[in-house]
Parts: sequence; structure tokens; C-alpha cells
Amino acid sequence: MISPVHDRPLTDIKPRPLADLSPVQARDVLGVLTDIDDTLTRDGAIEPAALQALQSLADAGLPVFAVTGRPMGWSEPFARAWPIGAIVAENGAVALWREGDALQTEYAQDAATRAANGARLRAVAARVVAEVPGATLARDSAGRVTDIAVDHSEFAHLDAAAIARVVALMQAEGMQATVSSIHVNGWYGEHDKWSGARWIVQRRLGRDLAAEVDRWVYVGDSTNDQAMFGRFALSVGVANLMDFADRLHTWPTYLAQSARGEGFAELARMLLAARA
Repeated sequence: MISPVHDRPLTDIKPRPLADLSPVQARDVLGVLTDIDDTLTRDGAIEPAALQALQSLADAGLPVFAVTGRPMGWSEPFARAWPIGAIVAENGAVALWREGDALQTEYAQDAATRAANGARLRAVAARVVAEVPGATLARDSAGRVTDIAVDHSEFAHLDAAAIARVVALMQAEGMQATVSSIHVNGWYGEHDKWSGARWIVQRRLGRDLAAEVDRWVYVGDSTNDQAMFGRFALSVGVANLMDFADRLHTWPTYLAQSARGEGFAELARMLLAARA
């Protein structure tokens, strides 16, 4: 497989230690894009080290945008409370950010498209639950607007065969489908984490992410981050990415020594030290 941006073979590439990131590269970074679940959080709550890292990056003027498969409703309180530029939720479908005391929300799809897709999403969700033994919708489903999510590791457990069956069923229905560390997400539309990242960088900063992608960092933890790992020369996996080592075909360039929020904080310290 070939990366769509860097034209580098991805199979069997293993990441280098994050400590190998050069101070020159770290100094030239323009911003950070990050997953949320098991990258900033543990068991659904942000780790203190990650929260402090977000604040330190914000204080240094280094923008951070989160791009997640979590729903709009789940993301709202974090978009309000965290020192972060924005959260792009539902795999690129909806963006949320603070402006003063108000929370701004924008969608990648218009209202008519979202309404038309709603019935299709509900039908597929019902089919998954009926046809895949043990499949249950994620507990955060009430906050979802543009996708469906099936729980495989958060509050329920599906084995690899069942996860594959959910993905196949979604794809047979014409959906995009990805597997995160906790959910199988499915949606209608061409948006994804990359389009969401480009959208929010343009919307909030007026910058063309594709034109300067070599100066942005992407941080993730799971198989659904692989497309983004392939896009960014400065891609970083937190240490718990290794839980999925046997399922990865696209590796990040670097691997943090620490897991989850501590791994994100490890990266933040390197970026801030290089700018000091």
C-alpha cells in the first residue's frame, strides 16, 4: 500500500521512538491534530497529563484540533471545557468550537442530506443488532447525528469475527466503516478524519492543511487512525497503539514511550521544548 501524500510504502514499516523526533522538526510544527479516545483519555475521561498538555500548547500559541469518531452530543462539553481549538466529531461530519461564551456548531452535510440519511442509518443499525449476535449500539448513540456506532470494547465485547461482520454489513449497505479502540462507526458520505481535519484548519485558521501537512502532527492510538498516519510524515502513536500491532498495515512514523494521555503529553513536552 502506498501513502497518498508521501508515496512511502507502509507495509511492515515500524515506528521510531518519539525521542528520535529532531528539535528542528519539532520547532517547525504549526499545529497538532489528535484522536480523543485512548489518545487523550482513559475510560472516557481525559487524563490530567493530557489536559495540562493541551493548556500548555494553547498558552504557547500552538493550535490543537481533535478529530474523533465520538458523537456531537458527547463532544459538546469537552469543546466547551478543554483548551482546544475545536473538536471535529463523527469522523469529520460536525465541528464544534467556542467563540466567547457561545459554542459554534457546523456540519459537513446540509440539513436535507442529514435528514435523508437518518432513516437509512436507523435501518442499518436495526439490521446490525438483529443479525450480529451480541451486537449493541454504543451508549453514546443518542448524541449521534450523522452516523451509527456499535460497541465492541467500551461497555460490551465483540470478538474479531463479529467486528468484521459488522464492518462487512455496513459496507454492504453502502456505508463507510471504521473500527476505533471502542466502536465500529458507520456513516453515509465522503467525509472522513482527513477531510474533517482540512475543514477545521481552514475554517479556524484560514490555512490549507494539505499544502503544509509536513509541518503538522497527527496523534492516534488505533486501527482507525491508519489513514491519518499515512497522510502525515509527523505521525505519532501513543504506546497503547501496540495493542493493535497485529492488525496494523499503516504505522505512524513515531511511537511515544507512554500510553494514552501521558503519551500525548510526551509529544507536547518535545514540541514546547523546541520552541523555548
